[in-house]
Amino acid sequence: MSSITCDLCVIGSGPGGYVAAIRAAQRGLSVVCVEREELGGICLNWGCIPTKALLRSAEVLETCQRADEFGITVENVGFDFDAIIKRSRGISAKISKGVAYLLKKNKIQHVKGTGKLAGAGMVKVTGDDGEQTITAKDIIVATGARARSLPGIEVDGDRIIAYREALTLKNRPDSLIILGAGAIGVEFASFYRSLGTEVTIIEYQDRLVPNEDAEISAELLRAYKKRGIKIKTSFGVTGATTSESGVSVQIEPAGGGEAQTLEADKLLVSVGITGNVENLGLEDVGIDVERGFMKVGPDLRTCVDGIWGIGDVTGGIALAHVASAEAVYVAETIAGHHAEPVDYSTVPACTYCHPEIASVGLSEEAAKTEGIAIKVGRFPFGPLGKTMAAGEYPGFAKFIWREDNGALVGAHLIGPAVTDLIAEPTLAKSTEVNAESLINTIHAHPTFAEALKEAAEDAYGLAIHK
Repeated sequence: MSSITCDLCVIGSGPGGYVAAIRAAQRGLSVVCVEREELGGICLNWGCIPTKALLRSAEVLETCQRADEFGITVENVGFDFDAIIKRSRGISAKISKGVAYLLKKNKIQHVKGTGKLAGAGMVKVTGDDGEQTITAKDIIVATGARARSLPGIEVDGDRIIAYREALTLKNRPDSLIILGAGAIGVEFASFYRSLGTEVTIIEYQDRLVPNEDAEISAELLRAYKKRGIKIKTSFGVTGATTSESGVSVQIEPAGGGEAQTLEADKLLVSVGITGNVENLGLEDVGIDVERGFMKVGPDLRTCVDGIWGIGDVTGGIALAHVASAEAVYVAETIAGHHAEPVDYSTVPACTYCHPEIASVGLSEEAAKTEGIAIKVGRFPFGPLGKTMAAGEYPGFAKFIWREDNGALVGAHLIGPAVTDLIAEPTLAKSTEVNAESLINTIHAHPTFAEALKEAAEDAYGLAIHK
């Protein structure tokens, strides 16, 4: 058994783990990063990046199919499903290599294997080269999460699949049922529908993307129905049976009623995540696991001195950029530098379906529930010259401002490029930029961003083009 001594040991190399390792190394600490799979974690290898590669292929295909609208002649438009999947996997592999380069550049030792806490300041790693012991003053657990299922629905990787299998199918399914209408569910619905798959979404709650503002959900419903995606909201799944030819899914209304059976080639289960907490030694060292996640305090410390938890494994907001923000905060704190805690009220959320969705802050309903006096403004992307020129799905921008001082309460966007446009409202939410400041900010013409200025103006009856 070999041993390593360092200032910091990070278990996991996703957007939380590798960012924590690099920032700590930048601050002069000696760092070891333990990873049992590909560097980059779920996001880079099985989540954020490969799904966006698939969605880009779908976007290119749909644009080619509409080429005549732009005065372009394209004949025999088709796709190579295997090539689409290979491109996605290739991009993930390239970025994983990029993480390896960054670790090496910052003199971070990568230990390949499965890490397990062996007491305060100690991690045992089991890998192909045997067992190693890492002794560190501080340990960050950043092992991420994985897809969970429902009782009675067993993911077999063939007929009943989760996101990993959906990213690497050998053949395009002719029909697909998606259980869950959150970000992952609607993104895969968008991708496979673009390739001609008959898609049905089942959601227990009464609308798509239930974490978003209700008006965003309604607009996505209109867009998806127009695309021919079948939607069954307020339905629960009671069981699923597989056969050589496909899968049968039993559903019933959430409020009770007549049961139905749906048939498809495959069922994609997308109903949330559970933390990768097994075999980590958490309970052995006295760290609690609650509802499948590692328990940490508001400062991301565990009850054991010197052991921290960041990212999806802690059960917080399951977004890569949240894990990275937590990583910087914890690494800076460990290194003895002042660090501002993560402000979770200013975290942007993005869904990369078509049309795209992005939001930050409270929904209108949540603001009213909290008793906040608000002003609401909306503006459609449709009238913008940039939208017409691009031939994009219109959608709209919606701003919610405090009535008393014009501070941003929430921003909700659906339409072209909104996952990039959300940066401006996020800056407003996290700083003193208020409605007046945004209204008086000159926005370039012609751009999609003009919709943001007009939506801000609309709340005060000042929109020029509405």
